[in-house]
Amino acid sequence: MGSRSIISSSISPSPLLRFSRTPNSFSPKISPNLSFFGTNHATHHLPPLISQTTTSRFCTKAVLSEKQQQYQRVGAQSTGAVPLKELLRVAEVAARKGAEVVMDAVNKPRNITYKGLTDLVTDTDKMSEAAILRVVKKNFEEHLILGEEGGVIGNTSSDYLWCIDPLGVDQDGTTNFAHGYPSFAVSVGVLFRGKPAAAAVVEFVGGPMCWNTRTFTASSGGGSFCNGQKIHASQTDQIERSLLITGFGYEHDDAWLTNFNLFKEFTDISRGVRRLGAAAVDMCHVALGIAEAYWEYRLKPWDMAAGVLVVEEAGGAVTCMDGEGFTVFDRSVIVSNGNLHAKLLERIGPATQKLKSNGIDLSPWFKPENYHTDF
Repeated sequence: MGSRSIISSSISPSPLLRFSRTPNSFSPKISPNLSFFGTNHATHHLPPLISQTTTSRFCTKAVLSEKQQQYQRVGAQSTGAVPLKELLRVAEVAARKGAEVVMDAVNKPRNITYKGLTDLVTDTDKMSEAAILRVVKKNFEEHLILGEEGGVIGNTSSDYLWCIDPLGVDQDGTTNFAHGYPSFAVSVGVLFRGKPAAAAVVEFVGGPMCWNTRTFTASSGGGSFCNGQKIHASQTDQIERSLLITGFGYEHDDAWLTNFNLFKEFTDISRGVRRLGAAAVDMCHVALGIAEAYWEYRLKPWDMAAGVLVVEEAGGAVTCMDGEGFTVFDRSVIVSNGNLHAKLLERIGPATQKLKSNGIDLSPWFKPENYHTDF
């Protein structure tokens, strides 16, 4: 890997890891009862494992602001027999291992194949996912894994589900990598009974010949961090003073057109709407406070599991695009700094409801069959 290195670690010397009122015109619904149906569709020294101690529940340390209390929280309220800090540590180690593979390949020629006309995959995706899987399986052999490239692996009766994106993170992250465009990441999130418990996202920054990384980590109730420093979403409460982000899939149907119209509308009334192509990166930018919101239709669980927790633990809000309570198996997501959430939903909510009324399927998907959740 030469002089290139992975910037991390959020391990501190201490025993702990460092890692408007709602407008009347649109009231978000926050407690849906969802029924889910499964769809099966170089080397760095790593810190030793922290010894496990039994715990069944942890207290949320973060103080919820009034803006967050409007929306159903997405983070897990407990982690069962596995300590939260252990899940977080393994998630970060796994993401770093995957990132080492990507860093080793980032300035080399790509061997590209296609999953569709424009949906591509590289050897690096597969090698990165394999490196991540080795870390997770070594530490939690009995856990279930859902990977972008490998699909469902492991015991579907497990309460723990690892959602892995080895490179792309969204419709175009792998495309960005293939072109050397600096918007892609390695994302690892672990769910407990369907809710995000711990997350790690290693974002690649810079560009050809000057690549570097920054590592985002979060744990439910434990806050969000970038390279070990605590981060918080912005305090902006006006759309006209905000920088927004969205994304577009490959299927150019009514949902795509609806979002294109939202893109145009918000471009006219905000400081701009970016489309970068890597969902977890976009969410981490909201958590970091350099953008105010991000939304997109038809993401997969591995695209969102880590990023939504990073945003929530940085003080932001997370819902579906119709304002309903969010799970990682949903087909729409909007994350924001919290202050803008209701204002954004005034426009995005009705547009999404219209799509559903017109028969566009935004029901949950990619939930492994027989995987138990708390919702």
